[in-house]
Amino acid sequence: MAQSRSCLDASQVSGAGGIRNSWAGPLPTHRGGHGRGILAGRLRLQVVPNRKQETLIPFVQATVVPCAEVRTDAWIGYQPLAALGYSHEALAVCGDHAKADKHLPMIHIAFGNLDAWLLGTHHGVSPQHLQAYLNEYVFRFNRRFWPMVAFDSVLGIAVRAAAPTYAGLYEGAWEHPGVWQE
Repeated sequence: MAQSRSCLDASQVSGAGGIRNSWAGPLPTHRGGHGRGILAGRLRLQVVPNRKQETLIPFVQATVVPCAEVRTDAWIGYQPLAALGYSHEALAVCGDHAKADKHLPMIHIAFGNLDAWLLGTHHGVSPQHLQAYLNEYVFRFNRRFWPMVAFDSVLGIAVRAAAPTYAGLYEGAWEHPGVWQE
């Protein structure tokens, strides 16, 4: 769970801590994040109304396959993951950056990059459109090693997707894909 910072003040962004699935096929030949020799897997982000168990668990269930290894901080909202069939490894990091970096090696880099991208490139975003920006960041992050796949995916999505109108975007009629539904 990543608490909101700076431009994300009014919203909370939920990202399941660290998740490790088995890799099928040849491993990428990239060095890994910041020379660590560790590659971040796929990222999923969603704006959520709070960090309660009732909010976090459905997010994890919708985005992570059971039996996957899920690493989180020891937040009480993640407690039921082991009982739900996940290999849950929780660690109370208590603000210790070295402990957090060892337990969740890439998530702080991913969120740091997200923060820099939102503040630097976009100079902040409104809560109304935050999910759309998160969707774009996740799309780019998950395809960062394969730019042509990203381009092909964008073309495929553009052909199938219905575009919002200006009025729909700013009058609230359009809902960005991935918006939290209660």
